[in-house]
Amino acid sequence: MLHQFGQPFCFMQPSQTAAAFDPAAIAAALRDEALRLGFSRVGINDITVPPHHGHFRNWLARGLAGATSPWLERHEPLRRSAEAILDGVQSIVMLATDHATAPQAIEQGQGRGRVARYAWGDDYHELLRDRSNSLGAWLEARVPGCRTRGVVDSAPIAERDFAQLAGLGWVGKNTMLIDPAAGSYFLLTALLTDVVLPANIPIQTDHCGTCTACLDACPTGAILEPRVLDANRCISSLTVEERGPVARDLRAGMGDWILGCDVCQEVCPWNRHAPGSVEPSFQPRGGDTTLSLASILRMGKREFRTHFKGTALVRPKRVGLLRSAAIALGNHPHPPSFEPLVAALDDDEPVVRGAAAWALGRWISAGVLEADCQSALARRREIETDADVNAELIAAGG
Repeated sequence: MLHQFGQPFCFMQPSQTAAAFDPAAIAAALRDEALRLGFSRVGINDITVPPHHGHFRNWLARGLAGATSPWLERHEPLRRSAEAILDGVQSIVMLATDHATAPQAIEQGQGRGRVARYAWGDDYHELLRDRSNSLGAWLEARVPGCRTRGVVDSAPIAERDFAQLAGLGWVGKNTMLIDPAAGSYFLLTALLTDVVLPANIPIQTDHCGTCTACLDACPTGAILEPRVLDANRCISSLTVEERGPVARDLRAGMGDWILGCDVCQEVCPWNRHAPGSVEPSFQPRGGDTTLSLASILRMGKREFRTHFKGTALVRPKRVGLLRSAAIALGNHPHPPSFEPLVAALDDDEPVVRGAAAWALGRWISAGVLEADCQSALARRREIETDADVNAELIAAGG
């Protein structure tokens, strides 16, 4: 007896499970239940070996995985087959959840940092995990003895490959899965089961055509060629996964993004009519779609944990978010934020101090509060002991 999702179940061979039930009827009822639970679209795939795993391995070998490379390389063998996630898996139910909210409510302006849409509200992992657990429990009740496992970014599985095979979209040139009727502002969840279910027909057509809008618009040139992303240059990876210093040649391209990036989706023609979401968990917390950079820079460790608890903004940790906030102020000088930016020169984290020094150097170059910036840099230069931060201070004019 094994417990999954808090429900006991016993092992049963796929043939025993399928023999007593009508797979088509189960699949239809499962789709209805998934929609009732709040998923937006459902697709089923019966291929358990990702067809593009070779491309994935080549991508890793080229060193394009960025900060996630160690984890991806370590789990690459498990990613070769969904069998590694659920022994005896026969079907993979792929679930799409639209997350775009308040499409016209992006509050932009000096002194504010942009956050990717998926992170405007609560952390989606718990919501989708609960829904997939409920769907798994429902299937286990309908097909006694079957096994299920829900996956929400919690296991090495090729979600986009399996979602494409399940007919939920095609992989666009920006590497996002795109649904011709819903665009790409959606999150993927997988439910693996040993029940044999009828599969959907994959989308075979590349609907990107000759469009290169995403390649042309990427601020850091992270999309090297259609469907090849260099995570070392991707703003989303830099602001979420990378917690060390950002390479100098990429900082200007980050603009005012402090967590994630939506540029390649914003310019995609298929998102012009993407469906919105009324899910409360996805609504902007406090109605804010952008965040005060000065407020972020003022946050100590305890305030950071308390303020962003339950959101995706905890992912880069305090050091990563404050570093990105400083870089954003360097790209868009905002005199009212001068005091917290200067205070960041004395932060406990060298990465934050280095980013603040770079930002003040950009202010000097832009002719903003030059004398005050130079004075602050010189003061810190006299007491700084970290070699990397000293290099930033000197380069900035300290």
